[in-house]
Amino acid sequence: MTDPIFIGARIYRGSSYGPHHPLSIPRVPTVTDLCRSLGWLPDTRYRTSPCAKPAALTGFHTTAYIDALQRAEATQAADPAFELGTLSNPVFPEVYRRPATAAGGGLLAAEHVRNGGVAFNPGGGTHHGLPDRANGFCYINEPVLTIRRLLSMGLTRIAYVDIDAHHCDGVAVAFHGSDAVQMISVHEDRRWPFTGALDDDAGGAAINIPVPRQAPDAIYLQCGADAVTEDPLSRLTLSNRCHVAAVRALRPLSPRLIVSGGGGYNPWSVGRAWSCIWATLAGQEIPDRLPDTASGILRDLTWARKAQPTEALMTTLLDPPRPGPISDQVRAAVNTLKARSSVIGG
Repeated sequence: MTDPIFIGARIYRGSSYGPHHPLSIPRVPTVTDLCRSLGWLPDTRYRTSPCAKPAALTGFHTTAYIDALQRAEATQAADPAFELGTLSNPVFPEVYRRPATAAGGGLLAAEHVRNGGVAFNPGGGTHHGLPDRANGFCYINEPVLTIRRLLSMGLTRIAYVDIDAHHCDGVAVAFHGSDAVQMISVHEDRRWPFTGALDDDAGGAAINIPVPRQAPDAIYLQCGADAVTEDPLSRLTLSNRCHVAAVRALRPLSPRLIVSGGGGYNPWSVGRAWSCIWATLAGQEIPDRLPDTASGILRDLTWARKAQPTEALMTTLLDPPRPGPISDQVRAAVNTLKARSSVIGG
């Protein structure tokens, strides 16, 4: 069993999808800087993500698409045949190297947990990428490539848990009908990409809430931060305590755990949520109030799209509890899944 590692890279610093895109904000640099300022990220825990080579990416993506992605970076020209240069998937200076680095981080994470352990790859979690085109801000599907690497090591039971506000359509495509990969997705109903309905079980490979009874060889947890109240691209009202709770609940269930980032489009809430995740993985206590150095990192963030944050978003990491009633729709969904599980188990 190895110590938890944090996987990052310099390419995330200053790289942007463009000033008008939801991913114009810094995310991985914010969580890296926060965790370093709090003393949670010594050099012994940090790993620099390699940039995955094209041959590694064709484990899921077509060669024609990977060639097109490299060509788009070199020419900075759109390629509509591969959904490159759209409003959602713009062409920007690092349009190939940045997602390839996120994928390289996932492959590094898989190698780290080969014999047991924990890895956090906040730049990963790009779960919308499709084999032959970009999709939903995602150019390369890091979760799929990482899980396939785990399977190539001889692991036979992988649990993929996704708490992003948006359904993991690209992962569902990759593992439709799989006996080796169990997908559990909790996402906002009637939200893009409008897949992942309660009755869509991905050919028997997906459920939304129940965790399989048997212990998986490895768990991949996609911790998109867009399900919190402050995010502009969802209408869910979670606190980041849900992310911490998911990490704590899943960690004992498998000897191998890989945690990634994902969605998240408010710079303060993303940095805070992912820092809380690393603190939980690394066994660090989250302070009630941030020291001035850490608070200064949050205060220095800017965001042209929305108003400035509350004081709490700049001086704390952990959200206050956000209790509320469980809707009838959620209760009905859980009861349906329980009934389905009992039929399968019987």
